Amino acid sequence: MLLSNELVEASSPNKLEQIYQINIDLFTQSGVHYQEWQHEPILDFATDQRISDELGITAAPTKSLFMKLKGGGHCLLLTHRDNRLDSKLVKSLVGKRVSICSNEEMIAAIGCEPGAVCPFGLPEHITLIIDPVLYGFDEIMYTPGKPTSTFSFAGAELNSLLALLPNPQIHLPSSV
Repeated sequence: MLLSNELVEASSPNKLEQIYQINIDLFTQSGVHYQEWQHEPILDFATDQRISDELGITAAPTKSLFMKLKGGGHCLLLTHRDNRLDSKLVKSLVGKRVSICSNEEMIAAIGCEPGAVCPFGLPEHITLIIDPVLYGFDEIMYTPGKPTSTFSFAGAELNSLLALLPNPQIHLPSSV
């Protein structure tokens, strides 16, 4: 059963709570075990590293880059925090040039705060681009909409979560 993300509207005052709940539902429906931590807001990599150290979180940090497509539309790249965007590779996969959205455009489109973009619970028309490097980590972590929460789960379980999402999905080619 696919999760429907159409109930999440960018203009909703409870947008972050809705995204958070979609993530809880995703774990429940998939049966994927996860951990959750509550903490001060994380909106940048430095705070993310400090909080991870303080809480003893050892999961690999992810990065969700929200991008606009030339001519209209959006996509999101889910990768490891230290990986860089290869815009030429992404263009070859989606067929359009991509660029990082402005904070204002991103907030209007998905409701997430800059620095706390959630890869799950996005509107159905947004294509997810998945970096297969994430499957190789024992655990990966991300922000589930609320910048005051962090979730982690086994990297090997990523496909179990993705299978429940209605979004179009593209996997980057594996590195050699």
